[in-house]
Amino acid sequence: MGTVTLGVSIAVPEPYGSRLQELRAGFGDAAAHGIPTHVTLVPPTEVDAARLPAIRAHLAEVAAGFRAFAMRLEGTGTFRPLSPVVFVKVVEGGYGCTLLQGRLRDPEGPLERELAFPYHPHVTVAHGISEEAMDLAFAALADYCAEWLCEGFALYEQGSDGVWRKLREYPFGPGPAGLPTQSGSPANEAAEAVIRRS
Repeated sequence: MGTVTLGVSIAVPEPYGSRLQELRAGFGDAAAHGIPTHVTLVPPTEVDAARLPAIRAHLAEVAAGFRAFAMRLEGTGTFRPLSPVVFVKVVEGGYGCTLLQGRLRDPEGPLERELAFPYHPHVTVAHGISEEAMDLAFAALADYCAEWLCEGFALYEQGSDGVWRKLREYPFGPGPAGLPTQSGSPANEAAEAVIRRS
């Protein structure tokens, strides 16, 4: 069956998503129109296509154990010089994103993988373009702000044309907004304790 390249993310809703995508393209990032505006939960991961049913079941199970939580973007940050990225900061909802991505990448699950860098929720607005253009993006969105209620995440597949397309959405379980009610694996519980202390 071959392999597929998957990613899991929280979509930035309209009208914010399209506007940030347009701005990213305007800064000269040629990849902008192939990447829906998002907060990454699981970065691009190549898997055997035969694993898709197990991955979908895992995503549904994780989503069911979560409840909606508030998300707010404000201001800009950068990973330079370590990585050529300028982003809009997640100033509310980062804790929920961190818990969520940890459960999605559970070592005992079908999406287990190591990360190249420690997880840091953000919304990329410029990647791999000139330093001048990244400086412009950093300054132009310094006062940016957006907020919404995150009610789920989605699975995406990258096509041979480099474009990311949504395969399916995974809504959170019913109930009042707030932190997830299930404890998760021992590894995730340890991570959650570290987050709470930070």
